Amino acid sequence: MRPLIGITLDSEEPGTYSKFPWYAIRENYSSAVSDAGGLSVMLPHELDRVDDYLDLISGLVVTGGAFDVDPALFGAEARHPTVVVKAARTDFEWAVTEGALKRNMPVLGICGGQQLLNVVLGGSLIQHIPDEIDNPLAHEQPNPRDEAGHAVAVTEGTLLHRIARNTLLSVNSAHHQAVKDVGKNVTINSIAPDGVVEGIEAPEYAFCLGVQWHPEFSIDPADTLIFKAFINAAEAYARPREKANASPNGYPAPGSVPAARPNAGLRTAGSGSMARKSRNRGPSSPTPVTYASTGNLSQNLRRHGCGVITNLRA
Repeated sequence: MRPLIGITLDSEEPGTYSKFPWYAIRENYSSAVSDAGGLSVMLPHELDRVDDYLDLISGLVVTGGAFDVDPALFGAEARHPTVVVKAARTDFEWAVTEGALKRNMPVLGICGGQQLLNVVLGGSLIQHIPDEIDNPLAHEQPNPRDEAGHAVAVTEGTLLHRIARNTLLSVNSAHHQAVKDVGKNVTINSIAPDGVVEGIEAPEYAFCLGVQWHPEFSIDPADTLIFKAFINAAEAYARPREKANASPNGYPAPGSVPAARPNAGLRTAGSGSMARKSRNRGPSSPTPVTYASTGNLSQNLRRHGCGVITNLRA
């Protein structure tokens, strides 16, 4: 069975696509997951459903977007004029990332997703690269984003190095912020020629990897390998859960849910106008499965405007 992979969505205000608020995602996020052997599940920003989503999925991809993590979350007293925040999206992504790590679920952070992952793990960010890095590269590359923008050097012995099987990668670049300081037990696994951090990982987890570029574009051979390694980790995570939830006839046992992993000691959100409360919630209580008779089920479906096929065979 393909592992279910949660992918976080971007959110936009009314306009362009719709006159109402809408979610957005590039197709190549899901195609990269599918090509690597996973099945994508898009995650709307529903804070009260975080545990339900985590009970369902076996891996989490935290995506990028044209916005920034609120500097208050990593203790900054000032906000750079270029910083744009999306509070509801960050609230959800913080909660679902923190929850996935507590369960030791595989996490892949991409671009802005890597930056959020670094903050959740206790790190901080450069708010605007040109203001803090001498002679920086064009990290918001002028050429198309499906082409390489610059190279990155990969540190030997890291998870990324084992995956990429190379110490030099060609990557695209679409960001004005970057990792500044990393949290405890977090490793920097790749650096751009100007010194900007391009990747992080946390070895204490089964699979916790962040990259500043967009591997879903498959520019370097390593990009495909990153998704494949992530899906392999998700399969390993799902395997004991599937076994535990299966009854002798091979179907899920009524009322079965996966057990939450131990708390890995994550940092809680910092103070500030948008500070998030710590989300150290326990796992959702199991919801017993209720089986209805065919007649009652048909009546319920019709009541909600659904058509019913009555000549089903067992």
